[in-house]
Amino acid sequence: AACFAVLVGTLNLSPTVAATAADVPVLGGLFQVLTVRNYTTEQDQAYYQVKVPEVDADGQAAQRVNAEIQKRVDAYIAEYQAMWKEYREAFLSTGGTEEEWAKRSMDVVVDYQIMSQTDTTLSFMLDLSQCSFSAAEERHYYNLNLAEDRDITLEELLGEDWVSRCNTSVQNYIADHTESDGFSYFFPPEEGGFTTVDTSTSFYIREDGTVVLSFPRYSIAAGAAGIVEIPVE
Repeated sequence: AACFAVLVGTLNLSPTVAATAADVPVLGGLFQVLTVRNYTTEQDQAYYQVKVPEVDADGQAAQRVNAEIQKRVDAYIAEYQAMWKEYREAFLSTGGTEEEWAKRSMDVVVDYQIMSQTDTTLSFMLDLSQCSFSAAEERHYYNLNLAEDRDITLEELLGEDWVSRCNTSVQNYIADHTESDGFSYFFPPEEGGFTTVDTSTSFYIREDGTVVLSFPRYSIAAGAAGIVEIPVE
């Protein structure tokens, strides 16, 4: 019930803020990360707080990531705008009143976080979330070697046995989070649980160089576990 409480208060005080662009001062070297869209707005009890990043660097890798982020953000906002409109129409058409509708709200947040950086590499996360009658969150990770104009892979970070190392770390994590009576939020492999990592497995790089695997909510565990993040040992 308290989901996004601080956000709602901020948006009510400032329902519309013009888009701005601001450099992130901690980055240098071959690139910068810019906030290319930064605004809050409200429409029919739907509150949007949007902060969109862009990697300011030469090369195709940065251009590709920037285009993907813009497309992903636009699609996410459009999806929940349409969902909220349909929900309102259904609510009113099935007997709900305007006064009752006025008590309902939805919050959509687009944000990003820099996980680590050097003069030539960057690891960051795009976070997309919404809260209304239900809550959902997506995290998308980008790991770039901008000096070489390419993505950073798990294999180059962890070596030829990267699959085995990752799988062992995940299996150890699951075992450590299984209670003595056998209860666990994690699904068994035969019921859709974890089996192995592959090249599509999401990850980010911490400031200390540790690789952290990230599994979406419901992908390997019950929803109560949330988004599962597992450091590779």
